Amino acid sequence: MAPFARSTRFIICLVVILFCTKIFAAETFRIAAYNVENYLDQPTESRHEVKSDEAKAKVRESILAIKPDVISFEEMGSTNALLVLRDSLKVGGLNFPYWEHITGSDTNIHVAVLSRFPIAARRPHTNENFLLEGRRFGVSRGFLEVDIRVNASYSFTLLGAHLKSKRAMAEADEADLRLQEAKLLRERVEAILAGNPNANLVVLGDFNDTKGSAPIRTIIGGGRFKLIDTRPAERNGDDPWGPHHGGHQRDVTWTFCYGAEDTYSRIDYILLSPGMAHEWVRSETYVLALPNWGVASDHRPIVAGFRVADR
Repeated sequence: MAPFARSTRFIICLVVILFCTKIFAAETFRIAAYNVENYLDQPTESRHEVKSDEAKAKVRESILAIKPDVISFEEMGSTNALLVLRDSLKVGGLNFPYWEHITGSDTNIHVAVLSRFPIAARRPHTNENFLLEGRRFGVSRGFLEVDIRVNASYSFTLLGAHLKSKRAMAEADEADLRLQEAKLLRERVEAILAGNPNANLVVLGDFNDTKGSAPIRTIIGGGRFKLIDTRPAERNGDDPWGPHHGGHQRDVTWTFCYGAEDTYSRIDYILLSPGMAHEWVRSETYVLALPNWGVASDHRPIVAGFRVADR
């Protein structure tokens, strides 16, 4: 083969490889959830400590490590706190032009989202309430709902929540309150999927309970609208999805450290509708295991990957 022909063939192959690499990168995206533990830029009525610069830096490091295209937050402070974090991430190379921040009956901490993709619709649920033992309660942090347009042909709905913690309160049992919030969240899931059974829906956040609990079973539901638990796990060298024992996987999935009892549990979730699960990339789904993760928060961020195509 003549040198010119070999050179031309090499250039063509290189262009094809670069093109395919670009297309692959463009056809996948990541969604993350992260409880950033009192990310406050000023004291509030019930939470008096402002997030330290050291903790904020570790939050940024964690987010930059997973490079999400969309990230949902729990325990976010004011709108200003969210936007300052957004600006600092932009300096680090992650640009999120689009955002949402909602306020429920708890005016101290909030649910929020940053997105690289346009937010096509916003449906904040900030006045949800329920009756428990003759007394009416509001969903403390509300439910964040947005439609996100990844490109001209693919979009999904993100439903973010931060359910009642296990911290005791005088007015009612915390477990009962959390279950009622979970029921309302499930009602919203049912409404979305009843309108479009093939809808691309992601339900995520800090649900403050473990896999077998009544609130988590309620949110996941059953039948044709049952949600799929992505179950992110550490990338620590174990085989993907870990060994099994008695039908249970043994890879490391904890997301929250409760210091008072020295316990570690999985209470943060990324759940998918059947339609969205078709695009789910298991190999791009994990819990971030970062050195000194606890400087940032008592939670670790979780992330799931997806293909940009209805399958």
